[in-house]
Amino acid sequence: MKTLITLITLFTFHMSFGQIPLGYYDSANGLTGESLKTALHNIIKDHIEFPYTSSGTDVWDILKETDRDTLNPNNVILIYSDWSVNADQEYNGGNGWSREHVWAKSHGDFGTSQGAGTDVHALRPCDVTVNSARSNRWFAECSDEYIDSDGATGSYTSSTEWVWKPRDNVKGDVARMIFYMATRYEGNNGEPDLEMVDYIPGNNNTTSPIHAKFSDLLQWHNEDPVDNWERNRNDVIYYNYQNNRNPFIDHPEFANEIWGAILNTNEKDGTNDGGEILRIIDPMGKDADPSENKVFIYMYADGRSERKCRIE
Repeated sequence: MKTLITLITLFTFHMSFGQIPLGYYDSANGLTGESLKTALHNIIKDHIEFPYTSSGTDVWDILKETDRDTLNPNNVILIYSDWSVNADQEYNGGNGWSREHVWAKSHGDFGTSQGAGTDVHALRPCDVTVNSARSNRWFAECSDEYIDSDGATGSYTSSTEWVWKPRDNVKGDVARMIFYMATRYEGNNGEPDLEMVDYIPGNNNTTSPIHAKFSDLLQWHNEDPVDNWERNRNDVIYYNYQNNRNPFIDHPEFANEIWGAILNTNEKDGTNDGGEILRIIDPMGKDADPSENKVFIYMYADGRSERKCRIE
């Protein structure tokens, strides 16, 4: 009977949220591409910010609610391993759990400052040593399973590339968190201007505000659809804390509507290989002068096109 009551309580809790606020996305209706991305940015910006560590409500407190183990409410679920651990221990001198910046905080150099560094839409509980193993690796396909001292994690890495692949049932979650960050943070009011790129950068520790690998993330987004765990998490963050939502959880189609049209072009961090450049355009097709840390499409006389990003 206790189990039945618990399940009913959880179901009622989910149903009490579970609804996108009426009119929340009205200003984005009918838009695609960069126009849609801009509209979503304007909807989700200026969220309520919380400190990373504080005697009041901070990131620790919020993660204990957003990532609570529904089978053991005293625990949190760790993102890359699916392990359940006691929530109240927090870091516990390295014996507890850590707060994983899914968009690695070094890629943009925003640290743990309020804003990008404390945005719970892109923070998740993580095992301390697994977090260290992920480090600031780019997200991309790889095949070497990461086996931690506590056991198999279901996540993958590589001995030849600085990359990480989350376990299958959260790889879409990770993609949607990266999409959120690239949409929420556009360089306004001293915030970083975060951009996704579709290549593995040569400098693993660049502080440029970029994250890879876009095409793999979009594939993961499509392969691992939104589930009720994500929906509930999105609701808790919106209703109880930040008062903004992750649009790519509410409307998974937004990702393809913004970025899908340019997925089939190639992106490099390099220079023209000798072909004559006819035009340089932005993702919306407008002529542009390339600038640092922005993606532009180079069109050549031989019919080729490629996406490039100059890294400072």
